[in-house]
Amino acid sequence: MVIRRVGPLSCARVVGTLYAALGLIIGGILSVISVVGGMVADEPQGAAFSAMFGVGAIILLPVLYGGLGFVAALVGAWLYNLISGFVGGIEIDAQ
Repeated sequence: MVIRRVGPLSCARVVGTLYAALGLIIGGILSVISVVGGMVADEPQGAAFSAMFGVGAIILLPVLYGGLGFVAALVGAWLYNLISGFVGGIEIDAQ
């Protein structure tokens, strides 16, 4: 079996979703680190900033990671389709 073509949009949707989930996990970790850092800070302004940073990380990172992953996979699938036309694709054994 030879993979001669990859659907760019289907590939981009899957990779974009995976990267958004990864961004949510990393955003959660950064949020926890930020909240702990805000509790250690003596200034109330530092605690407020760290709380806003934590909320922003949970919202912004999945959107950024998902969007960039979508675009990168779309371009990668398009390039794969272009190159596989010249070299013949990837050969796999499926049983």
